[in-house]
Amino acid sequence: MILTKQNTEALIVLCKAKDHSAQLEIYNRYYSAMYNTAFRIVKDSFNAEDIMQDAFLLAFTKLDTLKDCNTFGAWLKRIVINKSIYHFNKNKKENTIPLDDILYKTEDNTGITSDYEYTTLQAQQIIKVMNTLKDNYRIALSLHLIEGYDYEEISQIMNITYANCRTIISRAKEKLRKKIHAL
Repeated sequence: MILTKQNTEALIVLCKAKDHSAQLEIYNRYYSAMYNTAFRIVKDSFNAEDIMQDAFLLAFTKLDTLKDCNTFGAWLKRIVINKSIYHFNKNKKENTIPLDDILYKTEDNTGITSDYEYTTLQAQQIIKVMNTLKDNYRIALSLHLIEGYDYEEISQIMNITYANCRTIISRAKEKLRKKIHAL
């Protein structure tokens, strides 16, 4: 059976039955996105890899708690974000936050026009500037602008009030604008 042609819902059913090839296929489909999500929060490629691996292990062991197979991607992303924030806060308390020069892994993009390179360069510059912001600004902006979470979800993830979340994101955007215009 060729698993790469099956939809995610069918693969999740196979994963619940402990089918290792289905688990590998799910891993291959979601690896890059989950790695990028973790990396944007912890800012270290090795820690992002570990977090992502732990998140997949947890997801595969807790698949029975997933109510709707169609929401697997969002459910897995929530696990990765929670693990990333936990790791980030744990390292922050130890006062050892590693820095990494890698922005994030990209896939081969054949057939893309030259506008793509310019847009990618701009996005990389913005992400570099975002990485210079205070940690709570950087995390809140990443969750809002890159991951697409709304204020209510971010306030729950970061364990802050809704009003505080809106204020942090507003200030972070303003700070980001000022730093980009200063370039």
